[in-house]
Amino acid sequence: MISLFLPFILFCSTIASTSPTPGPLHIPITRRSGGARDIDSYSAAAGRLRGKYRRAAGVSNMDIVNKGRDVMYYGTVGIGTPPQMFNVLLDTGSPDLWIADNTCQTCDAKIARFNPSDSISFRTVGEKATIVYGIGEAAGQIATEVLTIGGFTINFLKFVSVNQISQDLINDPISGFIGLGFEGHSQINAMPFWQVLASGGHLAVPEMGLWLTRFVDDPQASDNEPGGAFTLGGTNATLFQGGIDFVDMPPTSQSNPMWSLIMTCKFQGKPVSITPGESALIDSGMTQISGPAGDVKRIWSMVPGSQRLSDGIWVFPCATEVSISLSFGGKLWPINPVDINVNPVEPAYSPDPSKSLCYGAILESTKMGNKPGDPGWIIGVPFLKNVYSVFRMTPPSIGFAQLSAAAGSSGSSTPHFATILRLLLPSNSPPSPSPTTPMTLNTITGPLARRPAKKSVY
Repeated sequence: MISLFLPFILFCSTIASTSPTPGPLHIPITRRSGGARDIDSYSAAAGRLRGKYRRAAGVSNMDIVNKGRDVMYYGTVGIGTPPQMFNVLLDTGSPDLWIADNTCQTCDAKIARFNPSDSISFRTVGEKATIVYGIGEAAGQIATEVLTIGGFTINFLKFVSVNQISQDLINDPISGFIGLGFEGHSQINAMPFWQVLASGGHLAVPEMGLWLTRFVDDPQASDNEPGGAFTLGGTNATLFQGGIDFVDMPPTSQSNPMWSLIMTCKFQGKPVSITPGESALIDSGMTQISGPAGDVKRIWSMVPGSQRLSDGIWVFPCATEVSISLSFGGKLWPINPVDINVNPVEPAYSPDPSKSLCYGAILESTKMGNKPGDPGWIIGVPFLKNVYSVFRMTPPSIGFAQLSAAAGSSGSSTPHFATILRLLLPSNSPPSPSPTTPMTLNTITGPLARRPAKKSVY
């Protein structure tokens, strides 16, 4: 995507912990599904996916499109003093935090909005910014605030109080994004909250663990279901079995880190000839998997009866089980075929109405940039639902582990798993923002620091 660079002075926190380092923090997340889809929604999704990762080189304008019916995974955080609670999308593909505020006229009327006047800790930095994605943009005032997430309270955290949002960039019940990416890719020159904690030694281990649930093949699933768990400062051993297979990020990525690895692929156990050495961004904010057009074509050419539609979308016979496995320099990780089979194609849009065809979750996209190490692949939730994922700051690496039986390991019955989740958790409803103050285990605070501005690469 094109970057919008607004020069400014960064304010951040020098960290002084007020209590001993806590153990790992386990944060439940909720999954929001979007119901039925048609060819237009998939075409828009493909365009948004490609647009999200366009770089500034050669791109000056972005199409603003309606947000599609993509699956989103979000958690609840507090902003301000006293904390105002909001649901935010968890996104390992970007680093910035932003929340819609009460002056936003283009926001979904149903979403909870931040009121700066109700917070005694709100401070503007003096600059305005636009966070630009291919799927749209969010604009507002750069400020510092208190972030409360689980058992941590972080003071003077830089974020954007957003008063203008592209249509359907977010909708109820999500009020913003919380980035889990690295500081070097920030569009507001801000250190993300997790990096503030990890850099200052405020986490038991400089790691984040992520488990995402699957309800795509559960006919009883409601619009909001339990979404899994996000663990800050370690891992949740009940959710995986065996060891965690860590792979160091490539040197080209470590110099300005992104959560990316070098990828290889197999179809039905046979190697697929994809571009060698191509890196893949592991992105919890994307519902699809995307890659270079030639590589994606080679994958789908191995599926009998598959056909390419417009915008790099592929369809295939619904009765076909597409067995794809990915490796990132370590073990081979299979993707459940139900995660590749998205939804049936409506007869009006089918290239062959006499056959039952389904949309595939692997789409064509353009490379994120032209620098060494820029990812060509975006690996989203179709893969992440099949593994327990660990994002480690030092050394910069990503680990995957086999899911435990409790987390719905391969071969488990998804409806049975969903039933277990419903029995274990009190409600299927999404978390409702409320003024309740979470217990503070660790407060990160200190005087404001100053550092030179730098240009974003997103």
